[in-house]
Amino acid sequence: MHTGSEQGARDRVRVVGAVVERRGLVLMARRPPGRRHAGLWEFPGGKVEPGEDDPTALARELLEEMAVASVVGELVAEGGDERVVLACYRVELLGEPVALFHDRLAWVPLAELRALPTPPADQATILAIG
Repeated sequence: MHTGSEQGARDRVRVVGAVVERRGLVLMARRPPGRRHAGLWEFPGGKVEPGEDDPTALARELLEEMAVASVVGELVAEGGDERVVLACYRVELLGEPVALFHDRLAWVPLAELRALPTPPADQATILAIG
């Protein structure tokens, strides 16, 4: 027998995010108007498609949304909310990102991450790296 909370966990969408650090700064992306969590800052990434593993999905999403190739490293943290499970990985970008999906990209000092308005799913990763 399954409880409602187990059903809810299964129904959540798996999403992957990139933790990109350079010289004490972390790359964050602002969600565009008209989207869920519009105006909030998040780790760039996106949904895992059927048949993809997390690293493959993350590399694809970064290429699609920021026109940048990447090397995906180890898992940093997993978080979530009622709709998504977010797994964030350390990533090395092989070039400079461009905001094709988000309305802004910013390099944020580690010390300022906790003050940044973010979706609930990103909090576990912020606590893990901050």
